[in-house]
Order: sequence, then structure tokens, then C-alpha cells
Amino acid sequence: MEEEWKFSYPDLPVSGARDEVISALRDHQVVVVVGATGSGKTTQLPKMALEYLQEISAGSGKVVGKRKLVGCTQPRRIAAASVAKRVAEEMEVSLGEEVGYQVRFDDVCGKNTVLKFMTDGILLAETQGDVRLGGYGVIIIDEAHERSLNIDFLLGYLKRLLVERADLRVIISSATMDAGGFSDFYGKDTPVIDVEGRTFPVETRYLESRADEDISRCVARCVDSISKEGEPGDVLVFLPGEREIRECAEVLEGRMMASTVVLPLYARMGMAEQQRVFNTIPGVRRVVMATNVAETSLTIPGIVYVVDTGVARVSRWNPSRQVQRLQVEKISKASARQRKGRCGRISDGVCYRLYGEEDFEERDEFTDPEIKRSSLAGVILRMKFLGLPEIDEFPFLDPPSSKHVAEGYRTLREIDALDEENELTGIGKTIARVPVEPRLARMLLESV
Repeated sequence: MEEEWKFSYPDLPVSGARDEVISALRDHQVVVVVGATGSGKTTQLPKMALEYLQEISAGSGKVVGKRKLVGCTQPRRIAAASVAKRVAEEMEVSLGEEVGYQVRFDDVCGKNTVLKFMTDGILLAETQGDVRLGGYGVIIIDEAHERSLNIDFLLGYLKRLLVERADLRVIISSATMDAGGFSDFYGKDTPVIDVEGRTFPVETRYLESRADEDISRCVARCVDSISKEGEPGDVLVFLPGEREIRECAEVLEGRMMASTVVLPLYARMGMAEQQRVFNTIPGVRRVVMATNVAETSLTIPGIVYVVDTGVARVSRWNPSRQVQRLQVEKISKASARQRKGRCGRISDGVCYRLYGEEDFEERDEFTDPEIKRSSLAGVILRMKFLGLPEIDEFPFLDPPSSKHVAEGYRTLREIDALDEENELTGIGKTIARVPVEPRLARMLLESV
């Protein structure tokens, strides 16, 4: 790409930090950016990274070989696709040309792509073919506060890689204020740039469920009261899973509210179905029923009301039963604030919490990192399969205890996934590809 761009930034809070971000990239390998909901960090930071790469390329007087990419990870497929589309529009280029995205089963990138959005799993998979990630000049880990296993793997991998690649720059973008941990992890001199969020005022109303009321009836009662107020605006309802979405949709559709359409949104849906939530319908109130896929990075247009049920499905290891379970749990305060921030983007908003204010105050401040609630046998197997270093040598933000690590290795040897030298066996390679807990994967393999 020989073309030079004049970058323009919309009137968003993060745009005011442009000079600070680019200056920090010149002087530091890692920059942490903390921006509250509505700050614009997800769409604007990639452009600043590209502007930095263009500047150093021009400063050298020539482009040597192919220009380096800016890679930006998102925790979810729908976010990677929608953010790529938005940034392509802002830069006035075609999606799939200079700006592209890659998610599982869908690669919309071309030979001219210089700004690539992808899920964190895609970037992690790329490390197998290119251990130095040589095609990238800047890597942005967005929504790092989510602390999924993939994000933790990438944070540790990049920490090791930065020692070898002095030219590589990393931006860690987080929506919550516990960013000091990221800064300490990469070195005390790592700059932290705070960006204010910008949203319209959002009123919080607490609407507790009645003793005889299940989650779907409580949601329906809340949506009913929104409809009776008569104010226009779409509604975003946060539910723990697909089953609850279907049950709520049935109850709402049974009430046949005038000029109202119900749209589901969850991770397993096809990309085309997911994209429907981005199209507003004139004269019709949309009620988007979503899992926590809509909690970060997504701006669904038209949302004025958020209904937060206060729960989510969380994957958690049960050591007594030796199984990884998906269980419904109360969300943290940080997640509740993220949900609230999904409205108030275009006008004043209202967030209904279907639980009491006292309940909210008693909740944990942040969600546990996934590594603290996962079977370490599964984590070790995945790391072996990805060719990462041994778990006790790998730089984790929250290192697991040696007792749990030893238990994980023992489990994998018991099911023949590792040999006596703790090397991956043929069986281990097969079950590493099965997306369930290693013991269950071994049982499935045996059943064949």
C-alpha cells in the first residue's frame, strides 16, 4: 500500500488523546489505554496505530518490502465484523481491501489489507505458523479486561515476543480501571492513558422480580412498562443464554405488543443473522434479546433502554465432580456498568436492573479471569497444542498455583494425552481439537 492517508477523527473523547497515544507509541513498546464506554477507543485506536506506522515508514524514507499490518483483536466475532465495517466507512475504503476482518469460517481480508480485525483466537492460531508475528507492526488487544484464556495467552505471548522484536508495538485497551495490573505486567514505565467516556445521562431503575415470577415474565413486565411510557427507542435485554432468549421471546410475542419486533442475538448465530441487529426499523420498537456478546465493543443503533437481568452463564471448573460446567451466576459490578453503557449513546437512556440496589452493592468488583475458573488440564493441553511454553514457565498475569498445575499434568497423563516426559501424544493431539473438557474428549474418542 503506497497510498498515504490524511487521517480524520470524529468528535469522540479518545480523539483528543491522539497525540498522546502516537507519542507513547514512539517511545514505548507497550501502551495501556483505559477508556470508559462511549470513548470511541475500539474504532479510533486502530487508526492511530496505522498513523504511527505510516509516520515511521515515511521517516525512514522508504517502505521496505510489504508495509506492516495493524492487527486488532476482539473477543467476539460479531464485534470484529461490525467494528471493521465501521472503520472502513470512516476511512472511506472498501471493507476487505485496506480494512478487513477474519473470524472463524469467514476471512474478509485482501492483499491490500493494512488494518485487520480478528478474534483473539485467530491471532493465537497465527502464532503457530509465524512465531514472531512478523507481518504486524502494531497489535491491539481490545477489551483486555475480559481476561479470557485467549487474552491471557496473548498477553503472555506478546510479553516474551517483545524481547525479540524491538520494532513491535502493543496497545492494551481496557474498559475498566484495573489497568495498573497490565502496566506492572509489562514494566513499571508502561504508560497508562486514561480517556473519559462520553454518553448521554443514563437513569438507573431497580425493578426486583416477584417471588412467583421467572426471568422471562419479569423481563416481559419490564418491557410492558417501557411500552406504556410511550417514549420511542429500542430495548436491549441481557439474558444468560439461548434457552432464556427463546423463552422470553415466546412470552413477549404472546403479548402481541403493537409495533414491536423481537430480535435474538447470541454467539452461535450465523453472521448474517447477527447483523440484523444493526438495522433500525422506522416506526417499530426493536427488543434485542442478547447474551453477554452485546456487553462490549458493540454499539447497536437506536438503543435507549437496557434491561439487565444481572446474570450470565459462566464456565467454571467443578473440582469435586471433575467437570467444567456452564452455570448461571451473578455478574460483577464492572459487567453491570458495561451493560448500562450500551444505552445513552444517542440520547438519554434508562437502565432497568432486575435486582435490588443492595444486591448490586454486594457484588464482586470484577469478573474472575477465565484461568482461575478453568480446568488446568484443559489449559495445559491447549498450550501444548499451540506450541506455547510450559505452563509454569509462561508469563501469566495471574499465575496458577503449583498444586493445580501438578494436578492438571497428572490428569493428562491418566488419559494418555501426555507421555511420561509430559510430551503430547497422538491421543493428546486428537482430543486437543475437541472443544470439551479433556476427560470428556477422551471418553468420546474411546466411544468411537
